[in-house]
Amino acid sequence: MRVEATNIEGLLIFTPDVFSDARGFFLESYNKERYLSIASQLPDFVQTNLSKSTYGVIRGLHFQHPPYAQAKLVSVISGKVLDVAVDLRPDSKTFGKHFSIELTGENHLQLFIPKGFAHGFSVLSDEAVFEYKCSDYYNKDNEGGILWNDPLLAIDWKLDHKDIIISPKDTCHPTFAEFVRRMKEER
Repeated sequence: MRVEATNIEGLLIFTPDVFSDARGFFLESYNKERYLSIASQLPDFVQTNLSKSTYGVIRGLHFQHPPYAQAKLVSVISGKVLDVAVDLRPDSKTFGKHFSIELTGENHLQLFIPKGFAHGFSVLSDEAVFEYKCSDYYNKDNEGGILWNDPLLAIDWKLDHKDIIISPKDTCHPTFAEFVRRMKEER
């Protein structure tokens, strides 16, 4: 397995070893001991979620407020998505910046997203099955979000606007600037 740092501190790309033959393939999608030996900052994961979505769906940008903030290890079981993480850590030199990567059922890449990020993805294939391990349990009362199409973030979701499918809930999140203003008011 290989691990690669990104241009945003803490975001890591894992490339697992894949063993393929005429029957198909085998890979270890997670081995706590091996992952910790490579990236000691990984947390214990306590919940694994799976979602299935069709082409054009955008889910995000989601996060949970402390003390329920979640680190995530995300991957695609089948299909192709553009995965996006936005740095919400106020003391980070990349605060407000985002990172995106294509995750597919064929490339088997995994993205580790530490606490302090908003996360989302767009589905680029006919359908996609997306898996994410979380370091804390889902807590509805502490969920938050950033508007997926905030012009300040300028995320290219790799979809034609006419094809985008988004939940009503995800159209109501604050912009990044509104998020920053609220964060300063709470301090």
